[in-house]
Parts: sequence; C-alpha cells; structure tokens
Amino acid sequence: MSQSLNTSRIDRINILLLIGSCFFAFIIPFELFLFAYAILGPLHYLTEISWLHDKNYYATDKRDVILLLVISLFLAIIYLFFKLNVDALAAYIDLQNLAKVQGHLIFIAFGSSLFFTFIKKPLIKWIGVGCLLVLTIVSNYLLAFFTIFLPTLVHVFLFTSIFMLYGSLKSKSKMGFLSVALHLICPFLLFYLFPSKSASSSQAIDTFMNSDFAGLNQYLYKTFFFTNDGSLTQDGFIGMVRNSKYGIAIMRFISFAYLYHYLNWFSKTEVIRWHQVPKQRFMIVIGAWVVSVVLYLIDYKLGFQWLYLLSFMHVLLEFPLNFKSFAGIFQELGLKPKMAAS
Repeated sequence: MSQSLNTSRIDRINILLLIGSCFFAFIIPFELFLFAYAILGPLHYLTEISWLHDKNYYATDKRDVILLLVISLFLAIIYLFFKLNVDALAAYIDLQNLAKVQGHLIFIAFGSSLFFTFIKKPLIKWIGVGCLLVLTIVSNYLLAFFTIFLPTLVHVFLFTSIFMLYGSLKSKSKMGFLSVALHLICPFLLFYLFPSKSASSSQAIDTFMNSDFAGLNQYLYKTFFFTNDGSLTQDGFIGMVRNSKYGIAIMRFISFAYLYHYLNWFSKTEVIRWHQVPKQRFMIVIGAWVVSVVLYLIDYKLGFQWLYLLSFMHVLLEFPLNFKSFAGIFQELGLKPKMAAS
C-alpha cells in the first residue's frame, strides 16, 4: 500500500473516531472519561514514552530530558505527599504557595524543552535554562495555564490539533484537513447542542466527582460559567458542576478531548510504529498496563495516584515534540524556521 493511500485511510479512520468520540461524549460523558482515562490512558503513556525514547525525545541530546524526568518526579512526590501525608509536605513547602511551586516546575520544563529541541551547543542551551530559573516569576501570572491547562486540555486537545495539522500539511491530505476542522468544531457542538442531556449514571458521576480530576471541571465552571451571589453552598456548587447545563457540557468536552487524544495515537500505529520495539520492553509495557487497569478497577483514586508520575512524565517528555511540531507547521507553510541551532 502506498504512503498516500495509507495516510488517506488513516485520515478516514480518524474522522470516524472523531464522530464516534463526539457521539458518546454527548450520551455518557462521565462513563466515557472514566473508561478512556483508566483503560486507554495508561497504554498511551507507556507506549508513547517508549516511542519517544527511540526518537531521542526529539531533543538535540537525549541526556537533556533528565531534567524533565527529575521535574516529573518532584511533581509526583509533591502530589503524593499532599494526598497521603500533607503534614510531612508542609515541613518543606509552604502549602499556601504549593500551586506556585508546581507552576514554576512546569514552566521550567516547558521553557527548557524549547532549548532542548533547537539548540545543540550545551553552553548556550544551559545558559537558556539558567535564565528560565530567574524568570520563573513569570509563571506566577500564568499560574492557571501552567498548573491546570497545560498538563490537561492544552496537552490533549490543542497539541493534538497541532499534530493533526502538521501531519495534514506534510501529506497534503484533504481528509486530514477535514479531520482537523472537525476536531475544532466538535467542542462547540458538545457545548451548544442538546444542553443538559446526559445519560450518565449517578454511580459514574459520583466516581468521577470523587476523583482528583474533578478539580478541572470545578475550575472551568467557576471561572467561565459561575456567578456567586454569596448564597450558594459548596455542596450546591458541586451539584451545579455535575448536573447543570454547563457542568454537563464541560464534562462532554473533557471526555471527548481525552478519548480522541488516545484514539488518535493508536490510529497512527502503522505510521509512527510505536509497537516496533524490543520484545522484552513491549512485554514490560503490556504488563505495566495490565497492573494499572487492575488498580483502576479496584479503586479509581488508587489507580490515579499510581499513574500520576507516568501521566505527568509523558506530558513533560512530549514538550520537545510539541515545539518540533509547531516549527514543522511554519516550515510546511514556507516560513522555514531552523529546526536546530548549532
């Protein structure tokens, strides 16, 4: 099968996956997210990290990503101590500034990845990283972006659109451009078609609202759709997040974004060949995935805590690829930025 025919077939598959993801997000948004995050998520993290490793993480020096790994580890330690032993965490970090610490770490990881992607000379590269340490105060003004949106919706939705657009520009595929357009249109449909309609069960809603991920829904609702007149209790607010028109719309969008993000990765197996790895590593990946799914089935919170490091690690390790994709789009448009500086 020629490359163009293979690309066209994958683009058609992705259009069907987009339609299917949007459809199920309309009907059962809470169940859809629980399924996607617990079943498809771990396999995506494991296989993408394995694939990135073979691609040198799209950095000019594979050793650069040690910084991203260390930051991922620190973020996981902070999270686990906050959940399991907050007093021990308070001995080292002022809990009132916890979000700022997390924002600084993600800012450093994101900014450093720009240098890791395009700069070859180690001295220049690490001078840039040093400057980022001085400029971490910038992240205080974009705290919500770095701590809430970048690791979640920016990663699973915006960067997915960027990858799709880059691939379409490279292949000159009309179906590819159609899939990009559909990916951007679906959130509007999820928000404005059939408001308040959801067939999600109370059990699924309770499971999600009791998970650590529900904070994203609450932040989105409070920031964009909620006017507090002072009379609403916390329980009343939570009730609006889970049952109101906009609360359901937010859940639709989140479940759609995550499900399609995972499906898009698996649909391109023949192109990026993430499965072509040493047999021993592949067996480790499958084994770790099975353990992760079992933990989610036992206790969703337990599964979330178990995979927190892995999920954050795959987000941070993907940053160089994100920058490479942005540069690739400019290059395909004829602007031709230098892909690596010597």
